[in-house]
Amino acid sequence: MRDMIGYCGLDCEKCDAYLATLHDDQALREKTAKLWAELNNAPILPEHINCQGCRVAGVKTVFCDQMCEIRRCALKRGAATCGDCPDLESCPTVGEIISNYPEALANLKE
Repeated sequence: MRDMIGYCGLDCEKCDAYLATLHDDQALREKTAKLWAELNNAPILPEHINCQGCRVAGVKTVFCDQMCEIRRCALKRGAATCGDCPDLESCPTVGEIISNYPEALANLKE
């Protein structure tokens, strides 16, 4: 599995936080922070939008590093991704991602 596939199966290389970091794009950081703050009802600021991927060494967004239940669960279980978990398809923690992004499930099964 590619290192840039997140614990949840999403492709970090397509994530706006990763892209903003890669291209040092302040406008994209601001847009992403606003959206993520609204979606997560959390104080996410543009300066929090710096990420090099959730499964690789380096900086993480405040959400991925401190708030993501999926990442926290996988790390606790010692799983490379949720694809390693026998409860993958019935898991409520990753279930919303899988139901909204079918490609995430396909990535986890690769």
